[in-house]
Amino acid sequence: MENTINVKGRLLSLENPVVMGILNVTPDSFYAPSRIDPAFVAERAKAMLDAGAAILDVGACSTRPGAEHVGEADELERLHRVLEVLDKELPQAVVSLDTYRGKVLRECVANHNVSIINDVSGCDWDDEMFSAVVDARMPYILTHSASCEDDGPALPQVIKWLARKMWELRQNGVADVIVDPGFGFGKTLEQNYALMAGLEEFEVLDAPLLVGISRKSMITKLLGLSSADALPGTMALNMFALSKGADILRVHDVPEAVQAVKIWQAVCANENS
Repeated sequence: MENTINVKGRLLSLENPVVMGILNVTPDSFYAPSRIDPAFVAERAKAMLDAGAAILDVGACSTRPGAEHVGEADELERLHRVLEVLDKELPQAVVSLDTYRGKVLRECVANHNVSIINDVSGCDWDDEMFSAVVDARMPYILTHSASCEDDGPALPQVIKWLARKMWELRQNGVADVIVDPGFGFGKTLEQNYALMAGLEEFEVLDAPLLVGISRKSMITKLLGLSSADALPGTMALNMFALSKGADILRVHDVPEAVQAVKIWQAVCANENS
């Protein structure tokens, strides 16, 4: 597997796992404390970077089930306000754009310091997205968001879907593809945990692996908790994901995730001593 990704000519090393901090500029994200007033975005982003985040993931359109529809113009207006602040205050930050719309991607890439594309749709929700991704020529996070069939194991379905999409992207010049199993998207609770249990199987794709389970329903439903109380469960799953080969942890709680990575590294360093 490649241990670096090309971020606008700079190599971001994934030799050791890294943490991606979530910056939600939307009023209805499922985890309320992650919603950021644009006036405070620089402060929150700087705190994440100071805590050890390697990537900032900025999104302005919630994809949680039942979320209010956000139009393209509103999504762009939110993103422009926030990205302008990050451009000015944190120009060296590695910024990931969380969108599934081609026009939004094109405008943000043209006007802001965006380095990575994070698309939960796998280019399937907007007809313009695939060509926009190809033209952007930057690392692309490919997320499995299709529904899994109920009559077969989820793991081979997800790997097969990701492999097909990766081939199409690479045939069109997208060199750096990061795969995300899409925990919580189109999957039952049992399917989510089956994917987590077999996470090491994604190594066959020969691509960096992103895991995003922070405070999600696979934790809250299993434990009967609210997202506000799901940090311990999140950290337990993040540690398990690291042990199974995760390269990027996408999280709301950066300091705790960075601590988990450091503890996991210390354990690994002493395994054979």
